[in-house]
Amino acid sequence: MGGSVMTETPNRPLTNVPRHIAIIMDGNGRWAKARNLPRSAGHRAGTENLRRVLNAARDLGVEMVTVYAFSTENWGRPEPEVRILMTLLEQFIDSELDELNRQGVRIRHLGRTTGVAAGLIAKIKRAQEVTKNNSRLMLNVAFNYGGRAEIVDAVRQIIAEGIAPSAIDEQVIAQHLTTAGLPDPDLIIRTAGEMRLSNFLVWQAAYSEFYSTPTYWPDFDEDELRRALLTYQQRERRFGLLTPEPQ
Repeated sequence: MGGSVMTETPNRPLTNVPRHIAIIMDGNGRWAKARNLPRSAGHRAGTENLRRVLNAARDLGVEMVTVYAFSTENWGRPEPEVRILMTLLEQFIDSELDELNRQGVRIRHLGRTTGVAAGLIAKIKRAQEVTKNNSRLMLNVAFNYGGRAEIVDAVRQIIAEGIAPSAIDEQVIAQHLTTAGLPDPDLIIRTAGEMRLSNFLVWQAAYSEFYSTPTYWPDFDEDELRRALLTYQQRERRFGLLTPEPQ
């Protein structure tokens, strides 16, 4: 996977729009530091930006967006910051659920519920229930999520179900992941200039295109999204195969 930043105008017409994009929303803390603000202000700005990016993705023809909201490793951050991140998700559900539902967005939670407050779990479940019949855009929220943990949980479930080792293949494993039934991401976007997956969708990203931008997540707008999609449409996805030579 390679990352690149497109500097040309984003106003060119889009073709071959990816069905499913996944976003590692990075740089909230650095965005805040650059403005002499507390890290909490950056996380709040990042949460508010999600609404704008979802609207842009829907308008550009994307069918599914998966966002990395809180990783299993994020529990190691200072307790006040963890508490802020939990509170922001709860506030996002409270303030945005009705509008997301009205706009036809379906919400799905990816990740573990272990360690998450019961009240927040209840709100996550309600958001999924309220929006379960929507089909205009699917929003997968990877919260308390880790790619390796997801695979471990899948293996444990397969063993618990007594599936014979000889019957285990890629399809069986995929069916036991938290993303079961979802298409793999066509494009993974990471903001703030980093060039790694950071334990995000490690199984599902096997053939995803990767795009990195130095823009911090709170400043990642529709133009930035268009640049990512324009870069994607220039990629040739071969999935390990060779492109046929012209006759």
